[in-house]
This record gives sequence, structure tokens and C-alpha cells, in this order.
Amino acid sequence: MDVYASTDRLTLRRFTGDDVDLLVGLDSDPQVMFYINGGVPTSRHEIETDVLPAFLGHYQRWPGYGFFAVLERASGDFVGWVHLRPEPGNADDEPELGYRLRRASWGKGYATEASRAVVARAFAEFGALRVVANTMAVNAASRRVMEKTGLRFVRMFHADWPVRIPGDEFGDVEYAVTRQEWEAAGATRRR
Repeated sequence: MDVYASTDRLTLRRFTGDDVDLLVGLDSDPQVMFYINGGVPTSRHEIETDVLPAFLGHYQRWPGYGFFAVLERASGDFVGWVHLRPEPGNADDEPELGYRLRRASWGKGYATEASRAVVARAFAEFGALRVVANTMAVNAASRRVMEKTGLRFVRMFHADWPVRIPGDEFGDVEYAVTRQEWEAAGATRRR
């Protein structure tokens, strides 16, 4: 297993070509997919030909960044994924944080725990200057994860999404944390 990071309860590892079923199961839940595309499952074909190859391609393009499978350490069960990746049009040292978890794993703090692990590596090892994250303004659970991870509200904006999702009329939000803010918060926690 190609371990990317470990936390008290989680192991983060790189995806492999054998992970199709994990991603199909995750993306088959309409509630998991609601804030992505209104709840439409991702087909096995799309995961095999587009999604998983894109995940695997990140590892070659950006060392240290990419999509990482999140597993419970105690059971080995698949929880979901977390990503840290440069966004098109943004600098490589300002990667975007994202996450998608199985509904059975919601409310356990796993998204925050995994997010903190990848953000810490981005700043400590990969030279990131700033980490950003976006979600729909009405996605309160995702916003809480961003805040608990240490990101702060930056702005509200209206993205041009291809699919209408209830609540998208309220816009989207951007959260971010700089390396200096992250380091200062860590120093405060250690006192």
C-alpha cells in the first residue's frame, strides 16, 4: 500500500487501478452526489475511463498532490477520498482541497482529520503558500469541515455550473488558509 499520510484513525493512500468498485460505490449514493451534480450516480464506465485515470494522472503531474483514498485504520474500510491539487488557472503553490465521503462515514470528523493531514503536508513538504476550498453556500457540512480544518471564509461568488442544483441560487463560497496562518494556528495549539 502506497501510504500518503496517517492520522490517529485514518490511513490515506494513493489510488490504484484496482479501486474502481470503491469509487463506484461512493458515487452511487445520491446523497453523496447531491452537492456535486444534484444526486446523479457516476457510471462505472465513466469511473473506469475518466475519473480513475484522472486520479492516477495527478501523481505524475504534481508530486505530493492528488486524490487519496481514505481508510479507517482499525478496520481498513474505505471512508472516501480527499484531494489536494492545483486547479487549472491557479498557481501550483495554491492547491485546492476537496473531499468526498461515504454517507456511513459522515459526522465522525473523518473529513476534517484527512483534510488536516493533506494541508499539513502541503505546507510542510510541498511548498504550498495557500490552500483553497470551494463549496455551495448552502452546503453547511462542507463549510464546517473547511473551518475545522483551519480555512477561513474569503468570498462568495456565483460559479457557472452545468447542472442546476437546489440551493445554487445562493452561490458558492471560497475558504482559504495561508502557510503563515497555518503555522501560527499550530503554534497556538501547542501552547
